Amino acid sequence: MANAGSGSLATILFLFVFPAALHKVVSQNLVTDNVSVVEGEMAIISCRVKNNDDSVIQLLNPNRQTIYFRDMRPLKDARFQLVNFSDNELRVSLSNVSLSDEGRYVCQLYTDPPQEAYADITVLIPPGDPIIEARDEVLSEGNETEMTCTAMSSKPAAAIRWMKGDKELPGKPKVELTYDKMYTVSSRLTFTVSKEDDGVPVVCIVDHPAVKGFQAQKYLEVQYKPEVKIVVEFPQGLTREGENLELTCQTKGKPQPQLVNWLKVDDEVPSHAVITGSDLYIENLNKSYNGTYRCVAANAVGESYDDYILYVYDSRAGEGAPRTVDHAVIGGVVAVVVFAMLCLLIVLGRYFARHKGTYFTHEAKGADDAADADTAIINAEGGHTNSDEKKEYYI
Repeated sequence: MANAGSGSLATILFLFVFPAALHKVVSQNLVTDNVSVVEGEMAIISCRVKNNDDSVIQLLNPNRQTIYFRDMRPLKDARFQLVNFSDNELRVSLSNVSLSDEGRYVCQLYTDPPQEAYADITVLIPPGDPIIEARDEVLSEGNETEMTCTAMSSKPAAAIRWMKGDKELPGKPKVELTYDKMYTVSSRLTFTVSKEDDGVPVVCIVDHPAVKGFQAQKYLEVQYKPEVKIVVEFPQGLTREGENLELTCQTKGKPQPQLVNWLKVDDEVPSHAVITGSDLYIENLNKSYNGTYRCVAANAVGESYDDYILYVYDSRAGEGAPRTVDHAVIGGVVAVVVFAMLCLLIVLGRYFARHKGTYFTHEAKGADDAADADTAIINAEGGHTNSDEKKEYYI
């Protein structure tokens, strides 16, 4: 009995003196999460325990100083505030986060041995407003240009993308680490412009976890040589002798062409032709005016032209065109009728030929046994008669 009592007493003393030994029996999981926060905003640190048996939870800063022990705050930094305290969680907020607050925070649970979990706070610093610099303010079509976009003082380094209209273009990035552990990122874009690029925005887009939709843009100004088109105002159709001709030269360019000139290729413009700005007017056309008329427009970028080929027809040209169409229709109808008649004649000819052969065969009946021609005819007629009589009798 003494031995049994000693064993029970030893067990009781062990449990009383070493209560931490019980912590090894029940598994306790201490977990936390990493935090990314923008400079100046608030970070939340959460230490969570599963299957807690009243063990103490505390939170330490990167210097291993106690921020909170249970629900008490030994550290004299009012930016740390208790959000929630229970047997299963210690949640603390840190307001007005600065770059100096970055580091590894420790969630600690007093067990045997103590458990620790680590929450890394990463401070995000957005870049300054992106800046676009262009090598050329005004461009000419076909020329190459260069643009640079810069995003300064960010953490981590930003990424830069380029868009021209709705098309993405590749740039050449460059990343620099500054003395204060910030990043300055620049991207250089080189491309060739066309006249279609005039007025199109080139956009520098900055991607960074601290900001969204950060961008800057610059509109292209592209000069291009004139576009020239000759429009016939009169006549609307064939140009005939004795009629008038009016042509208009339409131009578009940047800068707008100030000089528009009419000429006749390999010849002189008729002496009585009237040129008013971009219009050419010729009265009383005749075939000597045939040829190629050219409108030439020029600006600071270059010159362009368009040609109109004049061919003067007889005064009555084109009037017989409707009757020509009628003759073609009539000719087609006649051909169909002739073809139908030929087909009918062929059918009738074959029909009559077949019936004629039958008649001669009937007429020859009885002629083989006749002594002379008269007897043959009488026998043939008698044969017809007998045949008819047989047919009548049969019926």
